[in-house]
Amino acid sequence: MSDPASESNDTHSSSQESQKPQIEPIRMPTVEEIRGQDIWNNCAVRSVVSGVMGGGLGLFMGLFLGALDNPIMQEEMTTRQQLVYQAKQMGRRSWSSCKTFAVMGLVFSAAECVVEKARAKHDMTNTAVAGCVTGGTLSARGGPKAACAGCAGFATFSVLIEKFLDRYH
Repeated sequence: MSDPASESNDTHSSSQESQKPQIEPIRMPTVEEIRGQDIWNNCAVRSVVSGVMGGGLGLFMGLFLGALDNPIMQEEMTTRQQLVYQAKQMGRRSWSSCKTFAVMGLVFSAAECVVEKARAKHDMTNTAVAGCVTGGTLSARGGPKAACAGCAGFATFSVLIEKFLDRYH
């Protein structure tokens, strides 16, 4: 027969082993993972991808918002005319939003990447500077006051989004 004291020791030691965190060995990245990181760390690649993704987002937003536009002469138009008008509006709005969001994504990503590489830091300042550059660029056609307002507005918006997403602890 087994000793009850040794059984309680076995039970106690097995419960301690199950409570200890398991130590896993460090996994070294593969060559493909390192190449992927090197490609993604290139500012041009990051900017182009952000521009394309921004354009895609703008396309879908434009389609959605274009569908909400009502024709002014709606009572006088036939159903077919309304559908044609709606399709044209959706196309115009989606193309316009596509271009705007593509430029926004490209400029923001490029500015953030360049500032981050120049400062060798990954913090909120990069986001604020990139937001300022993007807002100023998008509103530059309106003159210096509009560019300053765009800079301040987009920088504030970018910082608030970063705080909301809590990327920097």
